[in-house]
Amino acid sequence: MVVIGAGLAGARVAQRLGADTVLIGEESHAPYNRVLLAEVLAGRYGPDVIALPTPQGMVLRTRAVRVDRVGRRVHCADGSVVPYGTLVLATGSNPVLPPLRGLFAPGARELPCGVHAFRTMDDCLALSAAVAPGVRAVVIGGGLLGVSAARALAVRGAQVVLTQQAERLMERQLDPASSELVRRHLTDLGVEVHTECRVRGVRVTDGTVRHVELADGYLLDTDVTVLACGVRPRTGLAEAAGLDVRRGVVVDDLLRTSDPHIRAVGDCAEHAGRVYGLATPAVEQADTLAAALGHTPTDGTAPRPYTGTRTLTRLTLPGPGPLDLAAFGDPEPRPDDDVVQLADATRGTYRRVVVRDGRLVGGVLLGELTAVGALARAWEADDPLPDDDSPLLHLLTSDGGR
Repeated sequence: MVVIGAGLAGARVAQRLGADTVLIGEESHAPYNRVLLAEVLAGRYGPDVIALPTPQGMVLRTRAVRVDRVGRRVHCADGSVVPYGTLVLATGSNPVLPPLRGLFAPGARELPCGVHAFRTMDDCLALSAAVAPGVRAVVIGGGLLGVSAARALAVRGAQVVLTQQAERLMERQLDPASSELVRRHLTDLGVEVHTECRVRGVRVTDGTVRHVELADGYLLDTDVTVLACGVRPRTGLAEAAGLDVRRGVVVDDLLRTSDPHIRAVGDCAEHAGRVYGLATPAVEQADTLAAALGHTPTDGTAPRPYTGTRTLTRLTLPGPGPLDLAAFGDPEPRPDDDVVQLADATRGTYRRVVVRDGRLVGGVLLGELTAVGALARAWEADDPLPDDDSPLLHLLTSDGGR
């Protein structure tokens, strides 16, 4: 068994499958939990704290450059050739590099000095080395990653400007009211937030990016520029090998690609037309695949299929007035939906759920999250809610038994 990619999905598959697995990962660091990189940047955790369990099998720290499907071999950048019976692609995703004017000099492939992606441990450590109190930082992108990066930089004492092209922060997860609370939290940390703000380009002085140019021509001074514009499935190996690739590597309910000897999981995989790019689906896919590959059908049962993941986003923003938030499903109501909203300014809590055709379809909670478990279970079950609103109100006001 050979696994390409030592991120959360690949490392979990290798760990579950045991000593006969070869894990190929190109990063020099031991496998780690990418979700917690912002906490390393903030200085709350050291890199060793977010390390994943070490797989029992062989780990090769090199880059896979070609998959030979006929000979069933993986060719690596260091010259090694690894044969496989079953190959698992867990190649993850690459950061989206926006088409900003001046970002790349003609023929250049590396980001200019002063500009950082925020995807890998090396990105995190390089960014940490560049940050000190008073450093001017511009974060481009106000989604989950951008908000986390801006908060971490502010905690480190940087003067942070966060630019978001959409009309609000974390627009995919949050409704307008909860997004405004996140904005207020960042502002209290000293972050200058600009929404509906499009970045046009960057300007280089003496080899370093010193200005970020907005669409209206305004220039933001910067010492450190962070690109947090989303991710794109890393599918180059699969495409070159002739596998079926759309947005991601296409897989069925047992995570099988168009080649019966190759599976795919995590950020690079596309299941039922969806690419998740999140930790929870990656873990669930890895567990499903490990169970399927280790399944011995002595009792006539079939491996458990992967049927998709209903994703719940949780984020803790420490700092003055720490903010905990959770979001699930669709936070935007349609015209015929019912919305139940509870806000407590004294306790700093906000809870809002959307009910569609008698079912809970989405919700946002900020502040105390004791109710999130019960609400998430009701959402995941997708069962009709009682006509009486009292059970839903009980879920919203649940204090977890305290």
